[in-house]
Amino acid sequence: MHDTTPTAGHGAAASPFTQPRAVWAVAFACVVSFMGIGLVDPILKSLAGQLDATPTQVELLFTSYLVITAVAMLITGWVSSRIGAKRTLITGLAIIVVFAALAGSSGSIGGIVGFRAGWGLGNALFIATSLAVIVASASGGFAGAIILYETALGVGIALGPVIGGVLGSISWRGPFYGVSVLMAIALVATLVLLPKTPLPAHKQRLGEPLAALKHRSLALTSVVGLLYNWGFFTLLGYSPFLMGIDSPILLGAVFCGWGAFVAVFSVLVAPRLQRRFGTAKTLYVNFALMALDLAVIGIFSQTHAVVIAGVIVAGAFIGVNNTLVTTAVMSIAPVERPVASATYGFVRFIGGGLAPFAAGLMVEAFDPQAHLPFLVAAVAVAVAAVVLSTVRRQLAAADRGEVAQPEPDAVDRVEREHPVATGLAVGDAD
Repeated sequence: MHDTTPTAGHGAAASPFTQPRAVWAVAFACVVSFMGIGLVDPILKSLAGQLDATPTQVELLFTSYLVITAVAMLITGWVSSRIGAKRTLITGLAIIVVFAALAGSSGSIGGIVGFRAGWGLGNALFIATSLAVIVASASGGFAGAIILYETALGVGIALGPVIGGVLGSISWRGPFYGVSVLMAIALVATLVLLPKTPLPAHKQRLGEPLAALKHRSLALTSVVGLLYNWGFFTLLGYSPFLMGIDSPILLGAVFCGWGAFVAVFSVLVAPRLQRRFGTAKTLYVNFALMALDLAVIGIFSQTHAVVIAGVIVAGAFIGVNNTLVTTAVMSIAPVERPVASATYGFVRFIGGGLAPFAAGLMVEAFDPQAHLPFLVAAVAVAVAAVVLSTVRRQLAAADRGEVAQPEPDAVDRVEREHPVATGLAVGDAD
């Protein structure tokens, strides 16, 4: 049995940017964390040249980072429910600080790939818990919290390539050291500004995120995330090798333009499209346009201007997708949101992690002009729209403010009464 409860954010709501200081501290850390996604793009070619590595080996920087992030997502709730949200955030931040610095100190591509894996562990602990903390603590309810979170994602993605390009023009080690320093600042801010969070009343079981895949709506929307992220990270990971640009600063500028589109469309455009057309219809069109964009890049992979323009334009589609796919998953999943977040993160980051490495293998094996990776990515994103259509009724219900939530037992009621203390709110923390 389920409760049918309206989502926060339907009707008058507080501005998502009027928040307690603790929320801003976590949001700042999110910005720096998401910078790590695009940070290495401007230095990929430099790394390949200076460390005598192939593009496929360099793509492992994404694979090790994202696959470990995905697997570690399965334990984030288990850890957080035992040591508390704040300690989990601090642990994740500390791991990132250490492993980003170690990556910068490494002298081989294998060493950097290994340290990026450790970075991914810290990233998983931080990302999954930060979303739960922001949802529980932010003003404006669930919808406002998602907008704030996606704003942090967009700003981080936009700034990452710029900082990576500037520091990478000095040395390929610079971006790694830069993240380590910025994360250390975020660590201090979180320690000082985020109140102590008592241990939650309910300890999450280790197998809950995987068990949650038995729920059809969560499993299908997670597959949508995997397919979409296949296209997203094919574009992010392999396109720098097709632009004909050797300068880290110029590559950073291209991805800054891409990131700016991600930020604007995720925060300003996606909510308006959702209100006017609904989540499902907006995503259908957006997936189709993104698939077309990826196909154009694939067909004209040797035309530098087309690749550059295609990457920048893709930021608009990725911005809308980031906001609405996350909102869709968190709105219709019939499990607690921290569990849904961990399950979704596990599945989608598997796709994101494997895609760049697969692109490198395709190019090295039989497609030196790199048509195939982007055509495969286009098909994956198109299939995402097809899979999404199988949960259109649930998405329509969520748009109307009807959200299926687990019927609360005694433990759930305690968590509803103290969502900030647990950091694992079941419903909206208004």
